[in-house]
Amino acid sequence: MALLASLSVTFVALLHIYILILETFLWATPRGLKAFGLPRDLALKTKALAANQGLYNGFLAAGLAWGLLHPVPGFGRQIQVFFLGFVVLAGVFGAVTVKGKVIFVQSVPAAVAIAAVWFA
Repeated sequence: MALLASLSVTFVALLHIYILILETFLWATPRGLKAFGLPRDLALKTKALAANQGLYNGFLAAGLAWGLLHPVPGFGRQIQVFFLGFVVLAGVFGAVTVKGKVIFVQSVPAAVAIAAVWFA
């Protein structure tokens, strides 16, 4: 179960690194426009906002990596649950304010990872 927990947390961290890249570097590219369903003119106008948003996704990934790599396993799991909780909240907020499917992309994987960490 510990391996499943680590893999789940790693998946969520990698997902947030991907979101960081999309929001920070690919926002106004065809890939970013498709991922977020934005028209190009709006994407160009909101590029700085998206980069800031991407940075926060990077912070979430960094926190999860910290939890995974922490030398004290019990404290590492606490760190993981702490940052996964933020991911769940960010997904719920995104689903309410942007697009409903955000809850499935962010919150569900993070909730599964929380359960895996708890039961590990």
